[in-house]
Amino acid sequence: MLYQFDGKQPQVETGTYVSELAHVIGDVIIGKQCYIGHGAIIRGDYGRIVIGDGTAVEEGVIIHAPPGDTHTIGRKVTLGHGAVLHGRSIGDLAVIGMGSILSIFSQVGQRSIVAEGSVVKLNQVIPEKVVVAGNPARVVRAVSEQDEEMWAYGKQVYIDLAAKYLKQDMVPVS
Repeated sequence: MLYQFDGKQPQVETGTYVSELAHVIGDVIIGKQCYIGHGAIIRGDYGRIVIGDGTAVEEGVIIHAPPGDTHTIGRKVTLGHGAVLHGRSIGDLAVIGMGSILSIFSQVGQRSIVAEGSVVKLNQVIPEKVVVAGNPARVVRAVSEQDEEMWAYGKQVYIDLAAKYLKQDMVPVS
């Protein structure tokens, strides 16, 4: 559901699916062909959130912005189930693993992968094309060609899923 707050309301581009079970609040801009999953919370209440085309915000993801700042999430980013994101930026084609935490003012470079359950600390900057893991997140290796092939497939799955949800609604079962 989309909610106006403090005179601002979310903007959602064409081909994007936003679950009725999601909460998208205030100053939020969502690009084309995105998937905003069930139970996601995107809070643009005291900061702006900009989500690029083809990005998947999976179930249970929470996105916020630093106060008075913008949290920019690039194109074709995968935000895994249950991730908590309060950073400044996530580059194009990045992957944020399930249950990861990106603390306030953090930045993740394009094509990087944050492993499941990792914690990117306050002001931490993750470079481009690396895999990070742990608490705090540390570089464990470079992104491989195999990683990029696998995640290209995964990203397309969610673009296709968004289109499918737009074509056929969920139907409550009694």
